[in-house]
Parts: sequence; C-alpha cells; structure tokens
Amino acid sequence: MKNLYFTPGPAELYPTFYQHLQTAMDEQLGSISHRSQRFRDIYKFTDEQLRILLNIPQTHGIFFTGSASEVWERMLFNCVEHESFHLVNGSFSRKFYDYANSLHKFAHILEKPFGEGFDSADVEIPEYAEVVCLTHNETSSGVQMRTTDMHKLKRKYPKKLFCVDTVSSAPYPDLDFGLIDSAFFSVQKAFGMPAGLGVWIAGKSCLEKAERLQRYESMTIGAHHTLPTLWKHYKTYETPATPNVLYIYILGKIAEDFNKIGIDTIRKQTEEKAKMLYKFLDDSGDYSPFVKEERHRSQTVVVADTKSSSADVIAAVKKAGLIIGSGYGSLKESQIRIANFPAVTVEQVATLIQELKK
Repeated sequence: MKNLYFTPGPAELYPTFYQHLQTAMDEQLGSISHRSQRFRDIYKFTDEQLRILLNIPQTHGIFFTGSASEVWERMLFNCVEHESFHLVNGSFSRKFYDYANSLHKFAHILEKPFGEGFDSADVEIPEYAEVVCLTHNETSSGVQMRTTDMHKLKRKYPKKLFCVDTVSSAPYPDLDFGLIDSAFFSVQKAFGMPAGLGVWIAGKSCLEKAERLQRYESMTIGAHHTLPTLWKHYKTYETPATPNVLYIYILGKIAEDFNKIGIDTIRKQTEEKAKMLYKFLDDSGDYSPFVKEERHRSQTVVVADTKSSSADVIAAVKKAGLIIGSGYGSLKESQIRIANFPAVTVEQVATLIQELKK
C-alpha cells in the first residue's frame, strides 16, 4: 500500500513531480553545465514562473541556496551590520535569532509563548535594529502571522529591512513585495519536492546594504553566496557555484503547474481544507486545536493536542496508509501536526479526518 504523507516536511510529493523527474532524466539534465545556455534557460523559466506565482516584482532577485536554513545566515551576514530584531514564538523563529547570536550580532527579541501569535499592535521595533526577522508560519507550533500585520509594520518602520520566513507556507501567503524586502522558503514542504533546495527572494534594498557592508574593512558578509556575487551572476541567469540543476528545473515546472491552477484557487483550497480540519478538532472530544486564537491558526500546518498518546494516534492512522507528524520537541508525545499543502486534496483530508475519528 502506498502511503499518503501529511507530515510537515518532507511532505507528500506533488503528483506531477514524478513526470517532471522523468523528463529531466530523459533530457539528461543532471549532466549539463551550469554555464550552458540550457541551464540559463531553466533558471530563467523557473524565475518567470515564481514571479507569476508569488507576484514578485523586478526589484527583487530570486536566488538558489542549499536550504532555507542557509538563508538565515546569508541574510544576517549580508544585511546586518550591528543589530537585528526577531519575533519568536516557536523553535524555528528561535533558530533565526540563535543564528544572529552565533554571528555576534546584537539580536533583539520579542517572544511569545509557544502557540501564541503576533499582531502588529503588539510590536515595537527597537530604534537601531536594521533587519526585522518575521516568521509567517511557525512549523513547530502551527501559528501564522497575518501578512496584513507584516505590511502594517513595514509601513510603520519603512527604513528597516523586513525579511519573512515562508518555509512551511509558500506559496500561500500573499506578501506585498513592494513592502517586504526579502523572503525565503525551501521546496520540501508546500512545493511537494524532496529536500535539497532553498529559494531566497531579496530586493535591491538588501543588495545595496550588502554592497555597503562589503566596503567596510572591518566587516565580512561571508565568502559563499554573498548577495553581490549572487546578483552579479543572476543578471545572466547563472549561479556562483554549481547548483542543484535538477531541482531548479522541477521547481519551475511545479510552479508552472500551480500557475495553471491559479494562486487564488490554491489559496481557497488551502483555506477550505484547513477549515475542515479545525472544525473536526473543535468538535472532537479526543483532539483540540493547539492554537487557541483563530486569527493566529496556521492554514498550512495544523497542530492538535491529543487526549491519548500521539504515538498511538500516529500508529493507528498509519495502518490506513496515512502518515502524520508528531508534536515538536517537548510536545512530541502530546500533539500531532498535519500538513495542509497543495499535494493533498479535499477528499484526502476528509479521509484523514474519518480515520482520526476512529
């Protein structure tokens, strides 16, 4: 029996992944040079499809890294001289903050308890913070920050660079890149691919900051994947080092598939499935939503408290070929996490709910 993965990453592969992988193999894309016209065409195509899907303007470049975690470091190296500011309410937003400390930046933090979210009214950004680090979807706790709140903060603090982690939610969030300076994600969650590729979207505001810091003799912006180097090669749709050509190709094809469906439709489908899951949790005597405030509940990673051991729940639904995630960290035994990505349908979510009811 083939399993269906509702895990929050790596997750269920998008149905067209196999077909695109076969095409890539047939065309021997794993052997082409990243300095060839064939690769430049692949990069350009993926760039165009992501721009359509996420409404990315020409003021922003689209770059490829080994992972989203790498972007934490690249962003801090390239855009923070002294101080960063982090909204933290889970394990992954905390790691972004930890990276800043590891790089000896002065990292400010505004922290909420695990499972609670942020509204723009809650947030006062320190005067000298250069980059504001936000997490749209906290994978560990199932909390989302509304994009409207992010946009309000940027309008209130227009001179600061805003960077948004969309790892477990892109392409769902409707970010206004006329306001947001940078965002990033990896492909093993909502894009329905295996792990191994990070995508970094960065505006010219970030590039200008990196170029200024690069001129300081006392500063380093890193030796690998610096923004000025990435941008220089991006102008001709190339990369500084040999990239994951195969995944860049497949990402472009899946983004094209999403564009054929339409991003508005994908967002509506995501919200419909999330509504089904939360209604089940609200009505159940055996489960309850971990995130209490509805406006902060994730649409893409639904986290539930379980009355019985989460390991028992996970084992029970696995017998039906349904794989769900455990709680994160210390909540591993008392919570389950259910990914609501485009690769799973309304009908499949309904099947999962029926199994959970048993």
